[in-house]
Amino acid sequence: MAADPRVSANASAREPPRGRLLLRAPPSPVALGLIGVAGAALAALLWLPSTSLFLVGYVAVILVPSFLGVGLTPPLARALGGRFEFHRSAFLMLTVLVLEIPLAAIWRGAAAVWPNVVPDPLYLATFLIGPAFWFRHLTLYGVSRPSHARTLAVSLSPIVLYLFALYLVVPPTLRVLVTAAACILLAFSCAVALLHAADRPIRREFRASGVAMIRPLLDHVAHRDPLATRELEAFFLRTAVPADLKVRLLAFYRGDTAVATVALPTVHPGPFAALGASDLPRKFAEQLGAPAGTVLVPHTPSDHDLDLPSGTEVDRVGEAARRLFADLPRPRSPTAGPLIRPYPGSLARAQVIGDVVLVTVTQAPAPTDDIAYSVADRIVREAGRDGGPAIALIDAHNSYIEGEGDIIYGTPVAEQLFTDVRAAAAAARAVARPGPIEVGVAERAGYSIGRDGIGPQGMRALVVRAGGRTTGYLLIDGNNLVVGLRDPIVKVLEEVVDDAEVLTTDNHVVHEVDGGVNPVGERYARAALLADAREVLARARAALAPVEPRYGEAEVPAVRVLGPGHTARLLTSLGDTLSMFTNMFPATLLLLLTSSLLVIFAIR
Repeated sequence: MAADPRVSANASAREPPRGRLLLRAPPSPVALGLIGVAGAALAALLWLPSTSLFLVGYVAVILVPSFLGVGLTPPLARALGGRFEFHRSAFLMLTVLVLEIPLAAIWRGAAAVWPNVVPDPLYLATFLIGPAFWFRHLTLYGVSRPSHARTLAVSLSPIVLYLFALYLVVPPTLRVLVTAAACILLAFSCAVALLHAADRPIRREFRASGVAMIRPLLDHVAHRDPLATRELEAFFLRTAVPADLKVRLLAFYRGDTAVATVALPTVHPGPFAALGASDLPRKFAEQLGAPAGTVLVPHTPSDHDLDLPSGTEVDRVGEAARRLFADLPRPRSPTAGPLIRPYPGSLARAQVIGDVVLVTVTQAPAPTDDIAYSVADRIVREAGRDGGPAIALIDAHNSYIEGEGDIIYGTPVAEQLFTDVRAAAAAARAVARPGPIEVGVAERAGYSIGRDGIGPQGMRALVVRAGGRTTGYLLIDGNNLVVGLRDPIVKVLEEVVDDAEVLTTDNHVVHEVDGGVNPVGERYARAALLADAREVLARARAALAPVEPRYGEAEVPAVRVLGPGHTARLLTSLGDTLSMFTNMFPATLLLLLTSSLLVIFAIR
């Protein structure tokens, strides 16, 4: 079967599988309990069959230093300018013990085969501090504070407690003490080598440390820490470029009061979490404020090139929107009509509302994702030559398959879209007539990003009655719809209105949970989603009342955006970092183990 020509593979706009790289720490009580189990296994490998030594070693050498290390790590990290939460400290200790168990098992197995060759268990207990310190330092450097000097004491604290207890129980010789010092030095050297190698790709491409971004990212996602947000935005601002953006507003007035405003800034709601333009629907609604009524911010044709890297740039666009809203003109042409699809297979549907033709674009049931701004700009410029109301494009963004569905300049699907938009706009203008326009709006909130995959703006419905028909627009605050969901939602909406479309905002705030892109319908049950969609649209229809539509647009010059190729460069660098780390992790661990063994055999 031939590939669908509407499916594109614009790598620069694909979403990185962020959630797949996340590992959630278990609750602290679970981790502490597992530390007890893992500690018993390690103690058995170190000291059995000596029961008395096993019991003393298990409690005094393993459990007490482990639990003290878990408790001391967070305050010590804070005292040295870092941050490491208690549940992460417990999980780190558990991971270290789990790492040590197979190493101890191999050592004891070798001792059973070559008892005269393999050193005694005291050397084994000393040997294990190397991989333990290596792993702790890697983790704390990245998560707590990217400074070797300020992380060293935190990394070493449980190691020192462990060695102190070990050598009280089994007094060491000078050779054993030299071995311990050598293992610590080798572990530190291997950790530094791994961190330096892993940090090179991002440092080379963006002149900044990628490892240094881990802690701010955690603080931003977990706490919306302002300092962490500024650090992350400073990273993105390093390579930002100026761009001239547009803001389009369609407001519906009853008397002197706006009941609803459709805001269409040419801004992509990324890059991630609440950084820059991410969470744009909420930010823009707050920028416009209560005078704008219910604010709907659908996804406009744009990709990651038009992500705003900082809150300052979002404020600039928001300020332009407020000025535009305060000066929206009364309609020159108070005409309207129904939602029109010019012919089967068209990617565009259009509706005239006053001085604007709203055009929604979707490739559903095929994948549909970002539309390049260059495509939309050409469409709007060419359509403007035909005269009549202005054209405002909306990317429905409502059929998700990873890496597919982008519309980029110069492709067959882009050419088809040019034709379809002009045909849809012409057909909508042809049926538009002077007459009353009624609008109703409704909202449904209370969704959870983690549980439902829906952002803070929830669902917002707009119903327009014009030309003898009702048209419903349902806007869901999320990043796309699971493929195949668009048609069932539209079907249930058309039980309430004559014509309908479902849109998503492409809000990248939903990426900050496990699962990465998190499309609507992946977490929230289909039946509940359909029921909610119908209910909120029905309330909007029940609120229909006469309005005056006011439309305007404004330019926002020299706004800093991520720019062409930034996302591709970042994803390539992240891929190189991950590749470097996955290769260097076993390499440095193997180097550490072999060099530590050579030292032990040389000293012994």
